[in-house]
Amino acid sequence: MSEESQVQIGITDEQQPKRPIRLGFALVIGPACWLGPYVGVSATLLPAKIGQLAPADKVGLVAAASAIAMTVATIANIIAGAFSDVTQTKHGKRTPWIVINSILSAICMVGLSMAKSVTVLLVIWGVYQAVLNAVVAPMIAQISDRVAPKWRGTISSFYGMGMAFGNYGSGIIASQFIGPSAISTGMQILATFAFVGGLLSAYLAKEPSNLDQPKAKFDAATIKQNFMFPTKGAKDYYLALIGKLMMVTGQYVIVGYQLYIFTDYMKLSKGATSSSIATMSAILMVTGIIFTALAGPIADHMHRLKAPVALTTILLGVGAFFPFLSDKPWTMFAYAVIAGIGMGAYNAVDQALNVAVLPNPETAAKDLGIINMANTLGQVFGPLIAAVVISSMGYRAMFPVETAICVVCGLLIMMIKKVK
Repeated sequence: MSEESQVQIGITDEQQPKRPIRLGFALVIGPACWLGPYVGVSATLLPAKIGQLAPADKVGLVAAASAIAMTVATIANIIAGAFSDVTQTKHGKRTPWIVINSILSAICMVGLSMAKSVTVLLVIWGVYQAVLNAVVAPMIAQISDRVAPKWRGTISSFYGMGMAFGNYGSGIIASQFIGPSAISTGMQILATFAFVGGLLSAYLAKEPSNLDQPKAKFDAATIKQNFMFPTKGAKDYYLALIGKLMMVTGQYVIVGYQLYIFTDYMKLSKGATSSSIATMSAILMVTGIIFTALAGPIADHMHRLKAPVALTTILLGVGAFFPFLSDKPWTMFAYAVIAGIGMGAYNAVDQALNVAVLPNPETAAKDLGIINMANTLGQVFGPLIAAVVISSMGYRAMFPVETAICVVCGLLIMMIKKVK
């Protein structure tokens, strides 16, 4: 059966004897071009713009932006995923959501670049979170829809490489636009990536029509199945969800305040900060891409998902301890090496693990949207926790906090039963 004609709710190993490489490339470009603009803005350009508009309140306002993101993303991820599961068009059920909301997310980023007050900035930031998460949930559901179990580690590696490009490449780009007169330009450049990348990913994925599938009836049973949190056979699912939430939370304890770590904790000048962020991002990107490419196929060969996810999460915590030892830039570069290895390997197999613990493949986008909600919430909780720690104990204390969070996360992942 060809990749274009496969059934949307999941296929078997026998139905897909060859790797779906075209879909794999779509899942490199897709996450690179939604995550890259998001991280570039949230981790660097948004704090820089907040610092420009309200320098005296910047730490608290970054935390407020995170709280807004948490509230909106929590709702949007679940609702968009659920509606995507029951969408029927000649372009399939995922493509319309990816295309329309990629365009809207680019428009929102242009709006952020033009905001003249903190209030307007935060309102647009909230709208952006809604449309962004309506891209994320349908996009990742394609792994469940169209990838046979034997290839999920490999295709998850493709997705992980896209996340590495987005997560770390964005820092290289954003670091060039920290200056007050350049922040808006940086946001507009990242908006272009979101627009072009979303459309290109959808084109390469070439999702087939699903008009021949039975239409979902909107009765009480359908609403319960498609719009509620899963309740049956979902213990491993929730362990994976909580584990992911803690891992991303731990990561963003540092990422959410990396600009201020260099300027306020390490006391670097603006030029040195820009150079250090670019160097750190380059290290994270290179190590992340290499280990993402290696880990997925190895996991497929070994038929193991749980242990790699747990161990790489703990490795991220080990890297986070280095800046605690010294307030010199080399410790952040050491963190970048170790975290890049850990995050690369994690991203390679994490999505395959998430698909493996799904309670029901027919509600894949909704259930993966809930797990992705953990990704979004972690990006919110991390800066919130960091803000509390920084305010009460100073910058140095935030690093062992990340280490502890990541270790607990690894232990939770190892408690999953039905996945090796």
